Amino acid sequence: MAQKPAANTDIIASLVLLGAAIAALVVANSGLASSYTAILKTPLTVGFSPFAITDSLQTWIKNALMAVFFLLVGLEIKAEFKEGALSERERAILPFAAALGGMIAPALIYLAIVGTTSANARGWAIPCATDIAFAVGVVGLLGNKVPASLKAFLLAVAVIDDLGAILIIAFFYTAGLDLGALAAVAVVVAIMAVLNWRNVSNLWIYLALGVILWIFVYRSGVNPTLAGVITALFIPLKALDGVKSPLHDLAHAIKWPVTFLIMPIFAFANAGVSLQGLTLPDLAQPVTSGIALGLLLGKPIGITLFTLLVVKLGIARLPEGVTWTQVVGVGFIAGIGFTMSLFVGVLAFEGMDQMMNQVRLGVLSGSTLAALIGALILVLAAGKMKSARVA
Repeated sequence: MAQKPAANTDIIASLVLLGAAIAALVVANSGLASSYTAILKTPLTVGFSPFAITDSLQTWIKNALMAVFFLLVGLEIKAEFKEGALSERERAILPFAAALGGMIAPALIYLAIVGTTSANARGWAIPCATDIAFAVGVVGLLGNKVPASLKAFLLAVAVIDDLGAILIIAFFYTAGLDLGALAAVAVVVAIMAVLNWRNVSNLWIYLALGVILWIFVYRSGVNPTLAGVITALFIPLKALDGVKSPLHDLAHAIKWPVTFLIMPIFAFANAGVSLQGLTLPDLAQPVTSGIALGLLLGKPIGITLFTLLVVKLGIARLPEGVTWTQVVGVGFIAGIGFTMSLFVGVLAFEGMDQMMNQVRLGVLSGSTLAALIGALILVLAAGKMKSARVA
């Protein structure tokens, strides 16, 4: 299983993310707002002609820095499927069902509010996402009020949720395709596959190919962050000596910069929304309310119902020591979409500033309420279990 940060690190990471979001809101509602926007829109050229790429700073953050984040996500997904909770069919069924419900229900709620035929329907996947760092951090704040088996369940659900988000990005948020660039992508992937097959464990070779892959994926019209995931899938889990793990070594090396630099930078660049003149009707805008209710209601409803379904069918059983009240609580915690939802929102409504303001309001309000309600349910459930033991 991929190395996970200690509980205290999880908590600190979520607080740093929260701090970055608050800082963005403060700046966006201060005299620095115009400078904030101007800096994010500043053109930045990387490389040299004819291979130079020019994009705004905000786009570089979305496409390049987040590719490193998705590299880490890919490593953790591969580790979970190879040696973690998802490596055994019996253990994987429950989180798979829960994650599936946690993606379907929010999308249906969103579409029910915005309509399936409107242009806003493009944002259907925004409330389907879960921010692992934030969700795990909130659970970490609750300490021993949350049993280890429930934390493992939440982590497995979140990992599968990320896998779902990756597939959604690949299939639904892809621009016009460049067949020549896609052919080059296929060649690089084939080279990575051969290296993996030959048990080559030099990380620098894979990372260099990963950079080349990112360039071709960018040119192809597919979201370039997927290059991070593809690269991760070919990083060997074990070296030839059977002791060292290139996958774990890389995950450990990039965990800190991803957690404490890349994610906060992304949050700061995308959470800034002006609250000046904000009224209740603004919160009732279809996209805003669709996202907020998708996260706040869709996540717990979908996760709880699909978990109940597979348990009642006898296909799976609840983790030891976990109650149905705690499953509902975890469902709300999974409604913390935050950075992942913002990321999907940027893909859905890229370049549409007014729509992005609605996305930000929906994500921030829905995620905040989901976190508070989920934490309250888990605390109350812990108190009830403690009282039952005493009695």
